[in-house]
Amino acid sequence: MFLVDLTFCGDLPGFLRRSLRGTATVRRALGEKTAVKDVIEACGVPHVEVDLIVALDATGTAGRALEFAFPVDAPVTLAIFPVPAPPDLLPGAPRLQPRGCARFIADGHLGTLTRHLRLLGLDTAYERDADDPRLLEIMTQEHRTLLTRDRRLLMHAIVHHGYCPRSHDPEEQAREVLRRFELMSQPPRFAPWSRCLRCNGLLRSVPRQAVIEALAQEPRTLRYYGDFRRCTECGRIYWHGSHAGQLSARLARMQCLPTGTRDRK
Repeated sequence: MFLVDLTFCGDLPGFLRRSLRGTATVRRALGEKTAVKDVIEACGVPHVEVDLIVALDATGTAGRALEFAFPVDAPVTLAIFPVPAPPDLLPGAPRLQPRGCARFIADGHLGTLTRHLRLLGLDTAYERDADDPRLLEIMTQEHRTLLTRDRRLLMHAIVHHGYCPRSHDPEEQAREVLRRFELMSQPPRFAPWSRCLRCNGLLRSVPRQAVIEALAQEPRTLRYYGDFRRCTECGRIYWHGSHAGQLSARLARMQCLPTGTRDRK
């Protein structure tokens, strides 16, 4: 039997099991060699939320960075950092979580977040009634990053890239995703107004003549608007409409740089 002391930094203590919350250091007693990833997740913290694992020496000074597979087989003191880990802490050590992920799969409880991400132009798959195996299937086959507030699902061994939105507000959740994956770089890693809000398909500009039949019941739209886009997957038609100002304001609130004016039919 040997002891492992873990200090969870940043907002990671919010993931700890209830019985472990409120303590500065979590102490785990291990009876056999265990991967450090499993030690961390036994405390309730998903591995996809951990950016840096640091082994500390007897004085509390950072020694070396550990990979998730590192075998813990002796007493050790660890500091666990969320994304992004402090850049001045072991700056030469690779971080454990990727940046720049821009293809997502959201679980059934994140429908509004999905629409916001699609409005931003981010490729976001979504099936409202998908169960956990289906989510993991889509994630794996399409190489997507999993977005879910189900922490146990994020601990699944096949989940390599994922994120648990902290906020309950969908707009703030979208801002979290942009920050977490550093998608607000220059130029941004997204293209607003380029995806269908309903099915995630790409939008393509089409001439007015191509939508006359589809919009036959909306003569005022055909009279006053001439810039149309059609989803390449479901065929839904979008144009500059009455909700454009609201959508532009929403994009601005989500810290989106471009300000387009597309509204959906």
